[in-house]
Amino acid sequence: MRKMMADKALVRRLSACETMGSATTICSDKTGTLTLNEMTVVECYAGLQKMDSPDSSSKLPSAFTSILVEGIAHNTTGSVFRSESGEIQVSGSPTERAILNWAIKLGMDFDALKSESSAVQFFPFNSEKKRGGVAVKSPDSSVHIHWKGAAEIVLGSCTHYMDESESFVDMSEDKMGGLKDAIDDMAARSLRCVAIAFRTFEADKIPTDEEQLSRWELPEDDLILLAIVGIKDPCRPGVKNSVLLCQQAGVKVRMVTGDNIQTAKAIALECGILASDSDASEPNLIEGKVFRSYSEEERDRICEEISVMGRSSPNDKLLLVQSLKRRGHVVAVTGDGTNDAPALHEADIGLAMGIQGTEVAKEKSDIIILDDNFESVVKVVRWGRSVYANIQKFIQFQLTVNVAALVINVVAAISAGEVPLTAVQLLWVNLIMDTLGALALATEPPTDHLMDRAPVGRREPLITNIMWRNLFIQAMYQVTVLLILNFRGISILHLKSKPNAERVKNTVIFNAFVICQVFNEFNARKPDEINIFRGVLRNHLFVGIISITIVLQVVIVEFLGTFASTTKLDWEMWLVCIGIGSISWPLAVIGKLIPVPETPVSQYFRINRWRRNSSG
Repeated sequence: MRKMMADKALVRRLSACETMGSATTICSDKTGTLTLNEMTVVECYAGLQKMDSPDSSSKLPSAFTSILVEGIAHNTTGSVFRSESGEIQVSGSPTERAILNWAIKLGMDFDALKSESSAVQFFPFNSEKKRGGVAVKSPDSSVHIHWKGAAEIVLGSCTHYMDESESFVDMSEDKMGGLKDAIDDMAARSLRCVAIAFRTFEADKIPTDEEQLSRWELPEDDLILLAIVGIKDPCRPGVKNSVLLCQQAGVKVRMVTGDNIQTAKAIALECGILASDSDASEPNLIEGKVFRSYSEEERDRICEEISVMGRSSPNDKLLLVQSLKRRGHVVAVTGDGTNDAPALHEADIGLAMGIQGTEVAKEKSDIIILDDNFESVVKVVRWGRSVYANIQKFIQFQLTVNVAALVINVVAAISAGEVPLTAVQLLWVNLIMDTLGALALATEPPTDHLMDRAPVGRREPLITNIMWRNLFIQAMYQVTVLLILNFRGISILHLKSKPNAERVKNTVIFNAFVICQVFNEFNARKPDEINIFRGVLRNHLFVGIISITIVLQVVIVEFLGTFASTTKLDWEMWLVCIGIGSISWPLAVIGKLIPVPETPVSQYFRINRWRRNSSG
C-alpha cells in the first residue's frame, strides 16, 4: 500500500489491486488525465471576426467587451480574488479559469461587475446539455440572458451575432457554416471550443415569486453570438508511451470525453489511442448521442470497436461500461465528477481523480489517482499484475512444499512405520512456507516484464499449467531423492559405523528438505523465466529472508537437537544437503523448456466428467 502511494495511487479496496491486473480495457477521461489540465485561450472569434491576438481588447468595441465580460463574470462557477501579496488569483475548473483569465486580459473587473449587476437565476453547466446560463439584471433594470458552453451546441441556438459595429446581424446559413468550419478547424488542432452568447429579456416576464423563480427555465432560443474561443490543453508528456505500453500489454485504452468529436479525435491521435486518420470513423470514433440511440444489442455489438467517444455524457460512459462487461471485459474507468459515480460504481475498477475529483466520485471509487495522471493509472495496472503474479508464486511454492512433505511422510509411514519428518520439523517447514515464504515472494516489486503478457481472463484458473509443471517437477524431485535417503540413506551416506546413524540420516533428510525449499524460492520468483536471478538483489527483503532462513536452519540443526529431534552434522553432510538443494536450479531450467498445453488442467477434468455424465 505504501509503495503504491509512492506511485500516486491510494487504494481504497484491497481486492481492486488484484482485479486491476486483469483489466482488459481502460475508459479514460481526457481533461486532466490524458492532458495537463492547464488550459489557455489561444484563439478567438468575436462574432465572425477572427482576432489576431485573442487577449487584446483594443480591437473590440467597448459595448461588445462590456456585454461579453458581464456574461463571463456572472455565468461561472469560478471566482477572481486578490491574494495577500496583491496578485490576482483565479479559482474554478480549468475551463472556467482559462476563460476568466482571458476576460481579465480583456479588462474585466470581476468584483465591480458582481456589485453593479445581479444574477436573477443561475443554471450551472450541465454535462447533458453541455452548457450553462445565467439571467443578469443590470443597473438600468435591463435583463440579459447569458449562455456559455459547447461551441456547436450554443451556436445552434444563435439567430444573430454581434459585429464590430455593435450591430446585431442575422445569422445566415452561409455564416453559420463558416463558423462551424472554424470550430471544426480548431477542434482538429485539439482545441476545446466554447461559445459565448446572450439575449435580452423583458424584466416584467421574470417570475417574482421565489418558488416560481426556482422552476423558471432560462430561454435558450434567439441567442446573439458574442464569441467563440479555442482553449488549448496540451497532452501530458509521456502519455503516448503509456498508452502504447497498455496496448502492448493487451489493455485497450478508450477515451470518453464531453469534448467536441474533432477535439477528441485530435487528442486521441496525439496520445496514440488512434493510430491514424484512417481509424477515425464509426464505430471506432463515435458521438455519445449516436451510441445511446442504439439498442442494447447494437451497443454490445459495437462496443469493443470503440476507441474514442466524443460529446458523451456520464450516462453514455455508464452504457459503454455495461456493454463492455457483458462482452466479458474487465473494465477500469476513470472519473472525477459527481455524475461519474454510477460508471465508477458499475466498473470492475473505479479510478477517481484525487485533484479534480469530487468527494462523491472518490467515495464510489476503488482506487484514487492522486496526481490525476494517466501514467499513474498504468502503474496501477502494473501493480495489479504484480499482486496477482506474487500470489501465484507463493501458491506454487506452498503447494510444492505441502505435496513433497505429505508424500514423503505418507510413503515412509506406510512402508516403514516411521516418518522421517517429525511434528516439530514440519512446524518449522510450515513457518518457512507460510510466513517467511509469503513475505519473500509476496513483496516482489513490479517489473516491466509483467506488461509483456496479456491480461488474466475472468475465468482463468489461479493455478496455471506452467505452475503445475514447475510444481510437479520440483515436488517429484524432492520426493524421489528424500525417499531414497530414507530407505537407503545409511548406506549411501556411509553411516553404518556411526552409533546414531538413524538420527543423522533423518537430520540429513530434514536439512536437505529445508534447503531444497530455500533453493526453490528462487525458482518460484520467476515461474516462466530461465534467469531466476534477474533483479534478485533489488529485492532486499527477499535476500534478507533467505539469509534469516539459512541462519535459523543452522541454529536448529546444530544447537537445538533435543527440541527439533536433530543431531549436529559435519561439513560433508552439509555439502550433501546443499548439493541436493542446488540441483533444483538446473532442473527448473530444463523444466521450463518443456512446453505446456494452453488448455487449463482443470478443463480436462470438466471434459471427462461431462463425457461420463453423457454416457451414463
